[in-house]
Amino acid sequence: MRIDIISVVPQLLESPFSHSILKRAGQRGLLEVQVHNLRDYTTYRQAQVDDYPFGGGAGMVLMPEPLANCIESLQKERSYDEIIYMSPDGAVFNQKTANRLSLKENLLIICGHYKGIDERIREHFVTMEISIGDYVISGGELAAAVLTDAVGRLIPGVLNDETSALSDSFQDNLLAPPVYTRPEIFRNWPVPQPLLSGNHQLIADWRYEQSLLRTRQRRPDLLEE
Repeated sequence: MRIDIISVVPQLLESPFSHSILKRAGQRGLLEVQVHNLRDYTTYRQAQVDDYPFGGGAGMVLMPEPLANCIESLQKERSYDEIIYMSPDGAVFNQKTANRLSLKENLLIICGHYKGIDERIREHFVTMEISIGDYVISGGELAAAVLTDAVGRLIPGVLNDETSALSDSFQDNLLAPPVYTRPEIFRNWPVPQPLLSGNHQLIADWRYEQSLLRTRQRRPDLLEE
């Protein structure tokens, strides 16, 4: 899979893709992430990519020309399954969307900044708008990193144990059950006996019951779905 990301401040994305799981995914040739500086695609002096909004109001807006130039330049090299705009008013990102996107071959992500991007780019280029939650952050870079990480870890071969992703929270609309590790007793707090039984069916049943209980207590809306 290849993910291209358009950003005004690409430096914000250097660390998330240079460590841990996503770094190993790149080294194994399973996931390629390329970050493109929007300022490289502007024809305006001093690398300008934003301007005041028509009609007045606070804040700046990313101009359409640099974005269109960047998108069309990248489209000459490959076809994108989705062109995604990270936006507070997009569909809230969830595990189902991550699963679906992990099956794609090429994704292009646009990071918003300031007051957002010119609406004409959204109308004529963007195929999907995604939000990571009902709040506003300074730009789309951190949101793009969240999406890339959530999608990238689902690609076969990225995780050392591929079954790990299958037991993540939200995969089956349930929260993950509690987990324990050594020592067996810590400060007189023991590990639940079913996990020590060696009985795989008993362990599976206990984990499922705990997932149901935790979901019912903390996220009952998932059970309604």
